[in-house]
Amino acid sequence: MERGNVVVTSGDFVKERTGAIRDTYRIGGKLGDGAFGSVRKITHRVTNEVRAVKTIHKKSLRTPEEQATFFNEVSVLRALDHPNILKLYEFYQDEKNYYLITEFCAGGELYDRIINAGSFSEAVAAGIMRQILSCVMFCHSKAVVHRDLKPENFLFESASPSAPIKVIDFGTAQFFTPGQVLTAKFGTPYYIAPEVLRKQYNEKCDIWSAGVNMYILLCGFPPFGGNSDEQILKKVATGRFTFPSPEWDTISAEAKDLITQMLTLDLDRRPSAREALSHRWLLHASHEPLNASSASGIFRNLQSFKTERTLQKATLTFIASQLSTNAEKADMISIFQSLDSDNSGTLSRDELIKGFEQLFGAQVEDVEAEVDRIMDQVDTDRSGEIDYTEFAIATMNRQKLVSREHLETAFRAFDLDGNGTISKDELRTMLGGNKHYSDEVWEGIVKEVDQNGDGVIDFREFMDMMMRYSH
Repeated sequence: MERGNVVVTSGDFVKERTGAIRDTYRIGGKLGDGAFGSVRKITHRVTNEVRAVKTIHKKSLRTPEEQATFFNEVSVLRALDHPNILKLYEFYQDEKNYYLITEFCAGGELYDRIINAGSFSEAVAAGIMRQILSCVMFCHSKAVVHRDLKPENFLFESASPSAPIKVIDFGTAQFFTPGQVLTAKFGTPYYIAPEVLRKQYNEKCDIWSAGVNMYILLCGFPPFGGNSDEQILKKVATGRFTFPSPEWDTISAEAKDLITQMLTLDLDRRPSAREALSHRWLLHASHEPLNASSASGIFRNLQSFKTERTLQKATLTFIASQLSTNAEKADMISIFQSLDSDNSGTLSRDELIKGFEQLFGAQVEDVEAEVDRIMDQVDTDRSGEIDYTEFAIATMNRQKLVSREHLETAFRAFDLDGNGTISKDELRTMLGGNKHYSDEVWEGIVKEVDQNGDGVIDFREFMDMMMRYSH
């Protein structure tokens, strides 16, 4: 296998870390408690980025099923790279606990905003629903079903009224095979789909839950109520609901139509996330136009992005996914979402072509050829589309991306035994995952960088490789 075919994704770097969590993070105040443990605020000692640590007490995971749920959440989050899905960075364990290190969201739960606001305008609700459905569409495209979409599982990134949301809690999520009938019963009474109660369902159970969320956003109460879980589930099973007066008197027919479609009992008639996103009501959530002043610089970075070494690409992926701060990525995220016209969470060739034409008109001589060249360089996992982290790598400020501090941290991450060099076996451990490449592949990656021929990569050789990227 050619070494150029080694595929590196951000998920490759979501690993169990050795050592004490305090060696990497400063531990802050408690944010909340849950059934299995607590959540605290922490700060990365190198980047000063604030993150969150979810502590799960091992003694609370009493059964093999509960233990499997924990590791399932890790494996699912590894596979998901989307701006509206809570990012998992790494995890630790000691004798008593597991520790999940994630993004920190300062804006609180959607549930609390609903309680405080009572309900939302259609325009605000549409903006939230577009983000929810974009996540659902992305998850389903990666063969992941969430199974517990509810306002408590959406966090706002900040306290700003227009802050983006993040979907959290993938403990009940599952990888599925298209066409597979799922039978395990998961969910929360108000939001669970009727077919899940019957233990015969597919990924469209998430569409039902999204429809319940939309209903609540617009009126402040659920479509299927009751004084007990038993009463609620009885109403859910029938699938019958109304739009009562006076709360729904001023809500548009388009909003009611989308809810009715998503809360359809017949799975064949219930829309997919992609179909729901194309509904006319979501025109209320129109895309922000490209900001020419910030977008032009990002597009220039995209045009000039070029890497030649596999380890170079891997290092950039590590830095962008593990070390870069939200502040450093703010402009990039905004442009990414402006370009993502179908809300898929990835950028297609056609979306990039459209972006170039909007920004530069006839200034780029052959837009299609230019975009094809960019796709060849930037689409490192060869998926046919550019994902969130790939776009970040190619468009972020290069001097910030490959600062000495970032590079020293990246080198230490690859140098697993701490002896000052990176070996082929360390590369295999860091990048191989469950991908089976031959010894020759890893030897070839080392040879690309190993200037003195000693079979390993020292820090000087590593820095020389990365400095060639930054200029």
